Amino acid sequence: MIACPDRTMLLHGLLDGELDAANALACEEHLKACEACHAELLRQRRLREAIAAVGVAYRAPPGLRGRIEASLKQATVAPARPRSRKIAPWAASGAISAMAAGLAILAVAPTFGDSQVQSQLVASHVRSLLAHHLTDIETSSKHVVKPWFNGRINFAPPVPELADEGFPLAGGRLDYVEGKVVPAIVYHRRLHTINVFVWPAKGPGLLATRTGRRDGYSLIEWKRGGLEFWAVSDIDATELGQFQQAFAARS
Repeated sequence: MIACPDRTMLLHGLLDGELDAANALACEEHLKACEACHAELLRQRRLREAIAAVGVAYRAPPGLRGRIEASLKQATVAPARPRSRKIAPWAASGAISAMAAGLAILAVAPTFGDSQVQSQLVASHVRSLLAHHLTDIETSSKHVVKPWFNGRINFAPPVPELADEGFPLAGGRLDYVEGKVVPAIVYHRRLHTINVFVWPAKGPGLLATRTGRRDGYSLIEWKRGGLEFWAVSDIDATELGQFQQAFAARS
């Protein structure tokens, strides 16, 4: 049996105690129903125990700690003057461009105040993790997710594949926001989840991208092609801004 590919990172995070409460609970619920992932978790635990066994694990010599502490004290008393590093112009410009792309949305995007829709979106995001209902259709292919929505909603949401940008597609599901059924397109960012909720926009589609935080979660709202989009995640606002730019560029 082969463990679910989209759960591998979560299994490592669960084993290392690095998951937040919502993702840990969702992963544990998945393990109850998936024999392959449960077997993989046991294999990883046995591997960790084997590496930590006597005769395998390496212990540093007793005097090493003292020498390191002494060298640190000496460095504190007489800190070495940092050497300047020359950066090639092309590398500097590339780094600046990447930083600008990630921060631009935060610099120019207005924030939104408190609203009922934000509360519902955050609640839906958390509920999708706690209730083990992250996806109705679980796949990394837009050619499967996009047709799945046909007949279930009366519009066609874009479903770009963003794995090369660091945001792999995980699937999609139907959710309920503001009294209507809406599609939720799901992406991952390392061990984190991003929910993108979509519905037909009211009024002109000229709303500037807006950002905000609620209950520890980042939110971004934007309009495009007659549709209104909301992205919700526990990743920081800069990364969610990068996701929004990549999603909008390929929609």
